[in-house]
Amino acid sequence: MEIRKVLITGGTGSFGKTMLRGLLETGVEEVRVLSRDEEKQDALRNDLRDARVRFFIGDIRDRESVERAVRGVDCVFHAAALKQVPSCEFFPMEAVRTNVTGSENVLRASVAAGVRSVVCLSTDKAVFPVNAMGMSKAMMEKVAQSIARSLGPNAETTISMVRYGNVMCSRGSAIPLFINQIKSGRPITVTEPLMTRFLMPLRDSVALVHHAFNHARQGDLFIRKAPASTIADLVTALKELFARTDHPVEIIGWRHAEKLYETLASAQELTQSEDMGDYYRIEMDARDLNYTPYFSEGDREVVQHEDYHSHNTHRLSVHEIKELLMSLPEVSSEVAAWTAAQ
Repeated sequence: MEIRKVLITGGTGSFGKTMLRGLLETGVEEVRVLSRDEEKQDALRNDLRDARVRFFIGDIRDRESVERAVRGVDCVFHAAALKQVPSCEFFPMEAVRTNVTGSENVLRASVAAGVRSVVCLSTDKAVFPVNAMGMSKAMMEKVAQSIARSLGPNAETTISMVRYGNVMCSRGSAIPLFINQIKSGRPITVTEPLMTRFLMPLRDSVALVHHAFNHARQGDLFIRKAPASTIADLVTALKELFARTDHPVEIIGWRHAEKLYETLASAQELTQSEDMGDYYRIEMDARDLNYTPYFSEGDREVVQHEDYHSHNTHRLSVHEIKELLMSLPEVSSEVAAWTAAQ
């Protein structure tokens, strides 16, 4: 599918800016950015200075502002969300208003405008959710699939989703925090050293979204396979990169509603998935409300799977974590500047 005009909701965030720059390099005609932070929009406008980028001030909670931004676009990448676990935990209805109702606004407006493809960004926290952020994202997935199911496979608009774990060096994530603590001489604050987390560079999350755009059928959900590490090994890798192996670490205990490990796909989901090499495609359950055949004719074929989570995926060694970290410009530049200053 040729992309001429694109809308990115939450386009001033880490993902949105990377996707935006990548689209501009492909020669796309126009990219629209919808967000509510005028300061970040102004900074991005001055940084890019590209007439192909149009900025829309608005909030996905407001259907009218979404309708203005989506009019005439071919594709929507829906990245706007409340993402911080603690803030969603203390203000759960705000998470619902943005992540659930706001997402429905994006989807309904896109369908009404005849957008050809909508890709919604979700999170591993939506699988077996234990916190408000994950629950709201799980509901976002259900809303997207409900609308996709009602449209059917031959609709003008194709709705798909992607689900991924922690994006390395994204705003508010652990790696920039740990680096700042090392540079300032403060103890590195760790919640639980044995926690595992998927480690995905931002470039891989963008590649996942492109994969969904290029391969999606109605209601599909895509997952990119990813390695993981313990928080303890991640801290050790950073301390070694900055030549501060004796830097103090403070165990502060679990934050609100944290998990020991994160799950990208449940065993039940994997029974209806397609292994695409680096990716899983999880197909939407397209059954309708006529349950009678399913009560009287059970599924005789049972496929054995286990959940796909950060405890059973490939576990990176400290050396592998260091190599991955140094492949990130944000980390390599910090290490180079630190080394030069010593």
